[in-house]
Amino acid sequence: MIVVVCLNPALDVTHHVPTVDWAGVNRPVAVRARPGGKGLNVARTLHALDADVLLMGLIGGITGAGVQAALGALGVPAALTAIAGETRRTFTVVDGAGSAALFSEPGPQVSDGEFAAFRGRYEQALTGTAAVVLSGSLPPGLAATTYAELIDAASAAGVPAVLDTHGDALVHGAAAGPAIVKPNLAELEAMAARRLANPDGVDAMAVMAAAENLRAAGAGSVVASLGPEGLLAVTGDSGRWRARPSTTVAGNGTGAGDAVVAALAHGLAIGRPWDERLRHAVALGTACAAAPVAGEYSHAVYLSSLSTAAVYRDPVRTQEVG
Repeated sequence: MIVVVCLNPALDVTHHVPTVDWAGVNRPVAVRARPGGKGLNVARTLHALDADVLLMGLIGGITGAGVQAALGALGVPAALTAIAGETRRTFTVVDGAGSAALFSEPGPQVSDGEFAAFRGRYEQALTGTAAVVLSGSLPPGLAATTYAELIDAASAAGVPAVLDTHGDALVHGAAAGPAIVKPNLAELEAMAARRLANPDGVDAMAVMAAAENLRAAGAGSVVASLGPEGLLAVTGDSGRWRARPSTTVAGNGTGAGDAVVAALAHGLAIGRPWDERLRHAVALGTACAAAPVAGEYSHAVYLSSLSTAAVYRDPVRTQEVG
């Protein structure tokens, strides 16, 4: 089983409009509401892959009740801890060209007692678990060391962890020694305190150096998501890797990084080698970007991308894995 932790879930609302008028009234041609937050997107994707998954986290209020009911309707197994605060919402606006803007609320205040109740259930769930995913922002009231504490508990139980977060939570979490950390380019730039891209695109060597620094801080492996340019991975014994999609798809890129995390966790849990782990990750990320709603993916695009994605050891492109 894979346990996915989402401490700051959300109700994700997606508005589709032909164009956006930032100074006037916008009338969406389609509106979709789904349970969301990074961890929920990961859990939904794993469930769609027929993986044995359990979603754990914090839920509260009328919005939280709606999220929990929707998860039940989707069939995603969940053990969520009730809190007094109101679960947050996010809003994504997608225009006719496929560009998307995300508006994300901070989340409810969480008390020490509420988190202690969650942690007790989390530690019990670690028995028999193949991997843990810790994904998303931390709600107000939780310390930046929260993910590090949960990684320590997983390590004590012999369970590898995958971490996807940002800021101080990423810094502390990486130092706790997760098996995989999945930052995006902006998160790596924030940690490196420098730009890692130029007008010609991503500076792969600079990204590699920033990823190496994050691994030196404690992470077992670092997989950086670079948007349309795919993935860059710095691992232990398996070395450095690049994975690229064969084509760029238009659509809603929100949630594509969560699909990458789902594939990495699935590969970790079932023991896929790194080349196949990255192939599935880049294919699933591409398939998610092709879907209209975060947390969903196009199965046809996934299968197509699996056969066409380029995965090779970096920096020697001739060592491509077919």
